[in-house]
Parts: sequence; C-alpha cells; structure tokens
Amino acid sequence: MVLSTEQQNSSTDEHLQGEDETAIAHESEQPVAIPDGTDARLTTVEAPELNTLAAPDSTSNPEKSLDKGDTRPLTHEPDTAPEERDVSLETHQLTPHHVPTVNNRASRQGLAAAVLRDVGRVRAMNQDNAISLLTVIPREADDLPLGLFLVADGMGGHQGGEIASQLAVASVVRYVLGHLLLPALEDDMSEPIQSLMEAAVQEANHVIWQQARMTGSDMGTTCTVVLMLGHTLYIGHVGDSRAYLLEHGLLRKLTTDHSTIERLIQLGQLDPADAHTHALRNQLYRTVGQQPDVQVDFLYQPIGESTHLLLCSDGLWGMVSDSQIAQALKTNPWPEDACRELIALANLGGGEDNISAVVVSLPVTERQNG
Repeated sequence: MVLSTEQQNSSTDEHLQGEDETAIAHESEQPVAIPDGTDARLTTVEAPELNTLAAPDSTSNPEKSLDKGDTRPLTHEPDTAPEERDVSLETHQLTPHHVPTVNNRASRQGLAAAVLRDVGRVRAMNQDNAISLLTVIPREADDLPLGLFLVADGMGGHQGGEIASQLAVASVVRYVLGHLLLPALEDDMSEPIQSLMEAAVQEANHVIWQQARMTGSDMGTTCTVVLMLGHTLYIGHVGDSRAYLLEHGLLRKLTTDHSTIERLIQLGQLDPADAHTHALRNQLYRTVGQQPDVQVDFLYQPIGESTHLLLCSDGLWGMVSDSQIAQALKTNPWPEDACRELIALANLGGGEDNISAVVVSLPVTERQNG
C-alpha cells in the first residue's frame, strides 16, 4: 500500500515520538550518585501534554507564572509592612542639664606636663632624676585624669647619688602603677591613697638601703612625688626637693624641707633671708635610703583654682627667687617652655647644683557659656 506524503510524515512523527519516550524511560532508570555515597534512581515525572500548557497572557503581569491558575508573584512580598522601630528607645535621653552645646567651654590652658634636667655650672655629674606621667582612667561616667610626677635629688660618693635617685624613681613608679593604675583599669581601687603613697616611698627606701649595703655606699636621695587624681593632689615627701602650687599668680610651697636650715627657721633661730648663705644649708636630717626605714610626709591638697604645679630640686629653688619662679610660670603657656626658662634662671643665678624641674599646667576655663 502506498502512503500519501501526509500519512508518511504522520507515521514518521509517531515513530520518533515512541523512540523519544523509550529513551526518556531508559534515562530515568540510570543510577545517579547521591552526596552521601548511596545510589538512587530518578523517578519519572509525568510531563503534561504540550497542548495543556497555557499560553502567556499578554495582558497579565509579566511577574506572574505561566500557569494561569497560579497567580503568586515570583518575587517575595511580605504579607504585612514591618513595624517601625522607636529609635529613641535605643539612645541616651537628653536632659535639660545634659544638652550638647558647641563651644560650651573656652579654656585658656589645658592639662599638660613637662620635665627637664640640667647638670648646672659646677657639678661634673647629674645626680638628679625626675619623671612625669599623664594618662586617663576610664570610668562609667566621667573619665578620671591621672598624673604621676616625681623629683629625686641623689647624694653619695662615686655615682652613689645618681644610682640612688634612679632607684627611687623606678621603685616609686613601679609601685604606684602596680598598686593603683592597673587595679584602677579593672575598677578595683581599694587601697587607701595615703597608705599607697607612703608604701611607695618606703619601697624605694628599702631598695636603696639594700643596694647601699651591698656596695658599701652611703648613697641616698630626696624624693618628692605627687599623684594627681582628678582635681586632687596626693603628695609623698622626704628631703628638701619641693612641690609648689601657683594660685592667683602667687607661689605657695606645699612641702616642708627636712633640713637643718628649715628646722632652725621653724624654731625661730634663723631668718629665712639668711638661709641661702648659711653654712648648713645643704645638711639634711631625713633622706631616702640611708636608714632601714624612713618617715614619709603625706599631704592631701585639692587643686582648687591653682593654675600650675611645680616640682623641683634645690638646684632650682636655691638659685631662683619665688617671684622669678612665679613670673616664669605665668608667662609661659607651655610647660616645656617654663622648664627651660626656670633652668636658665638657675644657671644665671650661679648653677651651683644639678637642676630639675617638673611643670604641670592645670586646666583653666576662661568662660562658661549659658
């Protein structure tokens, strides 16, 4: 029988369609590797007949599915709008007393410090030592400024004074940092400040005393140390180095010299005007390191309206008058400049001893707005 062309094409299509379906059935039975190492066979999914697929509706949303019965969008749309956050609940609320104000304070000078030493014009070796440290202790409310300032004027035989003053600075700083600053960073400031300051100087005394015994030296040193915490000064003192405050342009001595001259003045047996030329002006009755134990003077001093703190050895205050010191502090805004001028004045006055100066400028508010 001869088939027409149309019948031949139809028979050929049916034959090819049968081969395709057979191939699909065979392929569906091929094993595939599953990630866990087991084999599984693909299950045959019955495909819909071509004539059952719905043609895209040109009027429909292009984001809609091809199936007219499925009207869900391809992109996710939340059923409800997200709740708006109340940002005010996540921030610190401002009160009438804590409203930020630009340029609320204008400071004439801020907190700064400098230290300077000089051998002077007579001595061959500098036996003075001094140090200045400034930092801030973090606190829950307001951070706390902390300063540690120290002057040590050594005395003794060959290099004895230099070693004694070095040991004093190292011992005191190590003790204060270990017993105050490090615990303060962990919010554990439990030791009373007075006992801490006295113990720090006692530790220096013990170290120097042991060193002197081992070397057969008569080394010793003065030690004037000031700890600044916030707006308060805590002072430990032995010898005749000094601590001063400048307030309202006037210089005020905070420490008492442990010298024969000072004792004579206290007893009314010597006019202070004659102290600079007295034969016993360099004789001390209390020093650090020349006895197994030492009595430490302790002073508590609020800063108040003071503008400057000065620590110095007798090489400075013995050569420069109080009025000259006050003028140098007032006319030099930067502590380093003040140190340089003070040492220059001491050398101009003779430079008979080693000279050390620690100058701290204290914050001064020029005006307060509103």
